[in-house]
Amino acid sequence: MPSSARPATDSATADAIIEAWRAESARLVGALARMTRDLELAEDLAQDALVAALEQWPESGIPDKPAAWLMTTAKRRGIDEFRRAETRRRKTAELGHGWEERSMPDLESQVDYIEDDVLRLIFLSCHPALTPESRAALTLRLVGGLTTAEIARAFLASESAMGQRISRAKKTLAESGADFELPTGKERTARLDDVMAVIYLIFNEGYTATAGADWLRPELTTEALRLASMLAQLMPDEPEAQGLLSLVTFQASRNQARLDQAGRPILLEDQDRSRWDELLIRRGLDSLGRAETLAAQGRPVGRYYLQAAIASRHAQARTAAETDWRSIAKLYDVLAEAAPGPVVEVNRAVAYGRAFGPEAGLAVLAELPAGALAGSHLLPSVRGDLLARAGRHLEAAVEFRSAAALTRNAGEQAVLLQSAIASDQAGGR
Repeated sequence: MPSSARPATDSATADAIIEAWRAESARLVGALARMTRDLELAEDLAQDALVAALEQWPESGIPDKPAAWLMTTAKRRGIDEFRRAETRRRKTAELGHGWEERSMPDLESQVDYIEDDVLRLIFLSCHPALTPESRAALTLRLVGGLTTAEIARAFLASESAMGQRISRAKKTLAESGADFELPTGKERTARLDDVMAVIYLIFNEGYTATAGADWLRPELTTEALRLASMLAQLMPDEPEAQGLLSLVTFQASRNQARLDQAGRPILLEDQDRSRWDELLIRRGLDSLGRAETLAAQGRPVGRYYLQAAIASRHAQARTAAETDWRSIAKLYDVLAEAAPGPVVEVNRAVAYGRAFGPEAGLAVLAELPAGALAGSHLLPSVRGDLLARAGRHLEAAVEFRSAAALTRNAGEQAVLLQSAIASDQAGGR
């Protein structure tokens, strides 16, 4: 056994491979894509290196530098691939067909693990030619290092359907002529918004699943936190990246308090705040502080910074009764100006209802255009809550049942139906 390697049990070896792959797959694929200018080939080479680790590490031991081992192995496979292609090109040329083949890049001399490779890969995964759903799947595959099966389970899709979605996304990127350079100027700003939107989409799907029996999908919140942290580290001067990290960290801090012992959802105001994760709250405050420092230097802020500021008000309230709802309502007023939309207005109505009374919240909802959020349970569920607080219990029950019929999440549906029954009873029905 080489001196640079250490022996390991089968379980320890498997854990080491998983850890190395999760930590380094984005750098590995990103660097290989930069070297080969071929995303499909880069992922294939990275997967080949993973397979080699699975085959060799149980016998040879875990390398002292697993990431470097994976990169070296992938580059060697890449060199072999290009040499075979070069041989085919020469033989075809000799036959007079003039078949053009890509030239062999100098993989050996290229520098490994430049941090921009990861950032480049994140931006490539969130290319505007892709749909938001495809961006999320490709980001989890290329940047998160998740398998197709893991992504399929997280989004309640079949493995074959998810594999087809990822394949179509790669084909779309190839056909769109997407390059491997970081966007600049206005394009970079626009693409950064797309990147953050995808990370937040992944987080929200884990935080409150849109469908299925489980309200939470911890594997998705974990990956989104990791992606947000990676983005904040790669773009330390972007206050919105810091704001996004702060926001998802604050929200993730509540996870242990969001389900009862039977797995039923517990709403924010009813949660045992002693179960909130204090370490994550401190990390969220640190990220928010960095965003505030950048904002004070004149860097523009937007929806993620403002939502993080709102989340911080909840995080710092020791009890639900101590929540500074007036401050939150003011922040929602600013958010409504910075990032207007029906979801923001519904959340603003909640804040107004708590700060100034339920009728104030209902007045905000009344300003929404007809048909806003059609098909979503969000609007009737919030209207039901405000009506119940206003003592209009029978009207509230109707709204809660409407919301329950619209949600596809079993846990959320149970909570809404329970609220409908309680409203019926309070109304004397």
